[in-house]
Amino acid sequence: MAAAGDHSDVEHVFRFFRVHKDGTIHRTHQSFDKIPAADDLTTGVRSKDVTISTDPPVSARIFVPKSADPTRKLPLLFYVHGGGFCMQSAFSSRYHGYVSTICSSADVIAVSVEYGLFPTRPIPACYEDSWAALQWVAAHANGTGSDQWLNEYADLNRVFIGGESAGGNITHTLVSRVGSVGLPGVKVVGAILSHPYFGGTDDDKMWLYMNKENEGLQDRRLKPAAEDLRRLGCEKVLVFVAELDHLNGVGKSYVEELKKSGWKGSVEMKENKGKDHCFHLHDTKDEQAVDLVKTVCSFINS
Repeated sequence: MAAAGDHSDVEHVFRFFRVHKDGTIHRTHQSFDKIPAADDLTTGVRSKDVTISTDPPVSARIFVPKSADPTRKLPLLFYVHGGGFCMQSAFSSRYHGYVSTICSSADVIAVSVEYGLFPTRPIPACYEDSWAALQWVAAHANGTGSDQWLNEYADLNRVFIGGESAGGNITHTLVSRVGSVGLPGVKVVGAILSHPYFGGTDDDKMWLYMNKENEGLQDRRLKPAAEDLRRLGCEKVLVFVAELDHLNGVGKSYVEELKKSGWKGSVEMKENKGKDHCFHLHDTKDEQAVDLVKTVCSFINS
């Protein structure tokens, strides 16, 4: 047995975990908490959890703002959390607080999906679970779905899909899938990609390891294909990049490739100077973080 601190039996070292020669996965990232859904007495935002599927296990947290009224339906934000495809949760305090803030500030319904994570459920579980959750939302288009909040309050002709980091990557895949096969009863107006992960960094090796069904560095989920960009199933896209983020370059490249693809929608990019990856989640009171939320809200409501 290797001595404590001896990593001679380590076969792979990735950003968020290392793999030992016997196949054991050792997580190197910090643990995170999960908090229950609850009513926020300060903002008036209500939240609850729903089960979308038991096999595979897919669930979501739904947020409804204080202003929700069946006589005035609200846009819906379908949110996909980040975490390198292997950590974090729609139920963590970080993402609960962030999505709740957007819900209150933008006056929108939000559905935050809890998808499968590596190593328990390797890629492509994250993509398939998120698609299943989006289809579940679409099943409420006629007001006869299984969730009364969505039936009463959500305008599914004004749907936005968004997420950051890994969630930004998944967001792109979802919107391109909408453009390819459609989503009956739903109109996806816009997509919001914050500090999205795409191919072109050292993290590519980690993504390929987590996805044994990959097609190499040209996998269209890793490197968006021109035809997928051209048929994005929304009208507008907002991309955030951070100057000090190691994903800054691939985020900018995504915007440039989208512009060249022939897609008929509009794309806007915002760069936060002097900021690193997902800074807006770590310090929500930061001036640029507050401005980022305002920009998201304006994008949804404009």
